[in-house]
Formats: sequence, structure tokens, C-alpha cells
Amino acid sequence: MLNTVHALSLEPLYRRRVFHSTRKVDCHAQVANELAEHDLFWKGDDVDTVLFKAAIQQLQIFMLKYGAEVIVRPRPFNGFALVHMTLSGSAEIESDGRKVCIPQGQTALIAPKRNLRLWWQAGSEQLILKVPLALFEELRAIGQYGPVEVPSVFLLPEQAAPYWDLLIQSLLRVLALPAQGAEQGQWVQHFERSAAQFLLSQLTSTVEPVHASTAGQRAASESADSLVGAGKLQRLDMLERYIRSRLCAPLALADLAGAAGVSVRALNALCHQQYGVAPMDLLRNIRLDAVRERLLTHPGANITDTAFEFGFGHLGRFSAYYRERFGELPKQTRSVTR
Repeated sequence: MLNTVHALSLEPLYRRRVFHSTRKVDCHAQVANELAEHDLFWKGDDVDTVLFKAAIQQLQIFMLKYGAEVIVRPRPFNGFALVHMTLSGSAEIESDGRKVCIPQGQTALIAPKRNLRLWWQAGSEQLILKVPLALFEELRAIGQYGPVEVPSVFLLPEQAAPYWDLLIQSLLRVLALPAQGAEQGQWVQHFERSAAQFLLSQLTSTVEPVHASTAGQRAASESADSLVGAGKLQRLDMLERYIRSRLCAPLALADLAGAAGVSVRALNALCHQQYGVAPMDLLRNIRLDAVRERLLTHPGANITDTAFEFGFGHLGRFSAYYRERFGELPKQTRSVTR
């Protein structure tokens, strides 16, 4: 059964669709443009992505569904936090080494400082509130109690859910109001501040501080099972930096394991846990992304030369890999930019 927000109040948001697509590359680009830059890993081809968006004043509300099961690794947020409410299915968030599951009807606040990984079940729908950190700072300046720093991830207590639903319903209903005058704008600002105040009050009463330094000290050994939280993310960050610095170089599986500082077996387990693919598949995907970026930003680029430059020695397999990842051939990508 869907929660009350989904059942009663989303109609004003549903009138503001940004896009609906079954093409992987379109979905990735559109979501990155609206929310944050990210790496997106699809697990399956049942792509049916839809994004709705509405801006109030300082806050923005989104409803996002990918259709297929996905793993998302956004860049650290710049000046904002996201509040995720699972409307259907389930989701899992790992932020700076802390992991929470968000089943249907629950809500989590996310403000990563270093690393973020999101997993969405196939068919999962998320209502997302984008909150500028400046709004929290405004409230603290006028005496609202709250932590100096928003935690990396925080799961809203179940007992707080009815109150949060009521606040979100109020914001959604604002979307259905006629154009605002100055007086109405003050009321809308009141609704926005009430939502932010409620989040700060929950953080003040329930959050325990987490020291990133102690999480980082737990880092890795040879076994994937012994790598916890920040240790896993640190190893994977080392791996990604190594790959991106050697996009044109011939690399073997042993090279990738050495760069991450783990055994081949542990690296294989880590990549499947975090990305849903094997290490060499991750290498190929990152190289394919680099090829696509080159073709999009340099319309005159030669496809064959670009493929060789980024480590693809067999053009037939390269084209097949490219089409599988992006749903189109390289020449189709290049034709769009001309």
C-alpha cells in the first residue's frame, strides 16, 4: 500500500513532467542536469524512466522512477541536501560509509561529503526534496536549534513519518495555487521553513555524531568482507582514479587489483557489490563513457581514432559494446552534435 503522499497529493507534481524515456543515455543526461552529476549503472534493460519536477521558492520537489534496477554514484553535493521518500519498491543508500535501507513509506536525508552510492529496486519510485544548505543556515541564524553540519545520511524515525507527510502534502498543494503575490509568497516561505525546521529538529533529537576519521581507519585488508563502509568506498575511489588516469593504457585485472590495494578476488566482489559488474566491465564502461563524451563535445572527432585512443582495439566489439551501453551506435551520437 502506498503512503498517503503518493495516494493523495502528487497530482500537482504530475502536471510538471520533465521527461519520459526508454533510452538509457537520455535518462542519464536528463537526471544529471536536474539533480547532480553521477555515474549510472543499469542492471537490466527494462528502462522506463520518468522525472517530474516543481520549484517552490528555495525548495525543489522531484518524482523519479528509472524502471530498471539501478546503481547510482553521484558526485558529492554542492550546497544542498536531498530528502528521499520511497513511494514504491525499496532503495538503499550508502553515504560516507554509513548504509541505510529505505523501504516503501520511509524517508532519508542525504548530504554526502565524500562518497555516495544509491541502489534502487526495479520499479522503485522516489519523491525527492532538494533543500539548499543555506536554508538550514538561515534558520540557525534566527535561533533554530540543529547540528552545525548536516549528517551524511539520516533515516527519519518512523514515528516522525506522519508529521513529515503532512508537511510534504502542504508543499505539494502549494503547487496547485494560482500565481503568488507578495503576501502569498510569505505563506509559501513559511511552509518551506516549516519543512526545514522539522528536519533540523529531528536531527537535533536523534542524530549521533559520526567521525569520518575513525571510519577511514577501518579500511581494508585482502578480503572484501573485511572492508567496511568507508574502507570499501576508499578502495573503489582509488580504482576509479587509476582507471581515469590511464584511459588509453592497456590494463589487466591484476593492475586494477593492485591500484585498489586488494586481491583480484576481493576486487571482483567489491565491483559486483558496488557497480553490479566485474572489474574489467567497469573499466570498459568508463572508457565507453569517455568515448561518448569526446564524440559529444568534438563533433569532428574520428570514431575509429577515438576508439583506439581509449583502448578499444576491435572496432566491431567496440560498436557492440557502445550500442549495448547507450542504445545507439557511435555514428548516431556524432550525428546529433552536428
